[in-house]
Amino acid sequence: MDPATTPAQLQNDCETETGSVWSWWPSWRPTSMSLLKTAESKILSCVQNDLWARFVTLPNQHRIWTLTVSNKVLQKPVEPPAAKTPLVMVHGFGGGVGLWIRNLEPLSRSRPVYAFDLLGFGRSSRPPFPSDAAKAEEQFVESIEQWRQSVGLEDMILLGHSLGGYLATSYAIQYPSRVSHLILVDPWGYPERPKTQTQQPQSQGAEVQKRPPLPRWVKAIAAVVSLFNPLAVIRAAGPWGPGLVNRFRPDFKRKFEDLFDDDTMTQYIYHCNAQTPSGEVGFRAMSESLGWAKRPMLQRVHLLPPSMPLTMLYGARSWVDSSSGDTVVQIREKAYTKVQLINDASHHVYADEPETFNRVVENICNSVN
Repeated sequence: MDPATTPAQLQNDCETETGSVWSWWPSWRPTSMSLLKTAESKILSCVQNDLWARFVTLPNQHRIWTLTVSNKVLQKPVEPPAAKTPLVMVHGFGGGVGLWIRNLEPLSRSRPVYAFDLLGFGRSSRPPFPSDAAKAEEQFVESIEQWRQSVGLEDMILLGHSLGGYLATSYAIQYPSRVSHLILVDPWGYPERPKTQTQQPQSQGAEVQKRPPLPRWVKAIAAVVSLFNPLAVIRAAGPWGPGLVNRFRPDFKRKFEDLFDDDTMTQYIYHCNAQTPSGEVGFRAMSESLGWAKRPMLQRVHLLPPSMPLTMLYGARSWVDSSSGDTVVQIREKAYTKVQLINDASHHVYADEPETFNRVVENICNSVN
């Protein structure tokens, strides 16, 4: 935490998030939706394939910021190819469509790829979320279904990272006919919280590596999550907020340094999360501290139909324990369930080892059609 950030400012932030917005607060934080749009536009300028970016309006008038990427070569074929099932990508907590910049173009070579900002995150609408865990989860899931209907997709290959993996699983349980293959990337919220701090879930299988300790940014956020919304400290820091993101998440700059030689990615992350919190409030409702879900998905994953293929991808160096994947294999018994570790990758598998990630995901998509 920056020395200039005081407990009083954190308290003010908490009050602002749950109550009325003070008139001077926007000028205290150097952010706006316009600045978020500018940072995102710079990121998306790297995409060479056809890119369609727009807001998709839901029946309740909430808007979901949506990207559709397709291969230019496929636009005017000599013979129309058989329609390929689209890939839909759902980002994790605090993220947005810009984080898929290493994946959108490669994965769109043979099929359309959709990516959207979850309700309450990025450039999507930021409505209130209920404090009840089940109701908050339902609001997320229903927004995804309404988005699918509005876009006009009959079915999809659904890929979710971290929180997006948790919500993608919940969606697939409720709307199984819409999911041709479920891909979970370092999914959050699967295991039950250990009864004591000393209990650690044990991974099974020779290939599973010992997990590193939680990164310091995770510990820093966990220190305030029980009292405030998880990213309140970034907003409370005001003009020092961008510096906090650079300090606690320098890895985001390193992951994309061959694309951007400046702070484009950390600026994007800052502007995604310095806005009025919404999805963040929904996440807090669903979580116990930072690392555990109030409604662990391992208790419900058996509700996925046996006919639905499931692939779980984990970073071999991630702080998320892949033993949950082994447990899912046991729970689903004879249903197609595959767990794969991506070597040298941390939690953000898609950015750490993009070539391997893209190849694995493309192979999964090709197995569908």
